[in-house]
Amino acid sequence: MEIRDYQSDDQISWLRCRVLAFLDTAYYDIVIKEKDVYQYPSIELVAIEDGIVVGLIDVEYEEEPNKICTAHETRGAMIWHLAVHPDYSHQGIGVALLKEVEHRLKEKEITYLEAWTRDDEWIHRWYLKQNFMKLSTYLHVYIDGTNGVASQIKDLVPIQSFCQYIGSDPDMIKKRYKRVHECTGFVKMI
Repeated sequence: MEIRDYQSDDQISWLRCRVLAFLDTAYYDIVIKEKDVYQYPSIELVAIEDGIVVGLIDVEYEEEPNKICTAHETRGAMIWHLAVHPDYSHQGIGVALLKEVEHRLKEKEITYLEAWTRDDEWIHRWYLKQNFMKLSTYLHVYIDGTNGVASQIKDLVPIQSFCQYIGSDPDMIKKRYKRVHECTGFVKMI
């Protein structure tokens, strides 16, 4: 396996790896058709095996504190994408990608990493095992129909809505709506 910088020719293989890796997570329906392009400097790495992307990590880092991240008053970096192809899981690929990113971020004097993920316990355990600490949580809420969602435009009827709840009564939201995910932030000093 080779870990190297992402190249534009990797896009299709990168997208396939991400889609397959996310199918067994609470992000199963977040499908993207193009790889993100970042506003701030980034480190975008892929793990290559037999010519295909089997792992990936995209991290965008700050030039000034609190432009992307929120955990500290120093310059941080946000993990936007971290995935391992399911046929290659449990081989240390995610850890190897993370370690290489941490090494590169230290050289750029970035002091911490931040990541947000939904309520997949195995993913939470992985972050904790990599010495991340829980930062905070809020809710991702999917609402079907007009149950609590109104349109301000005549004859525009909501069929499905995606919302973020940052209020103080998460139990009320969880009781009222069928699909609710806790989105948890993790932070690691590097």
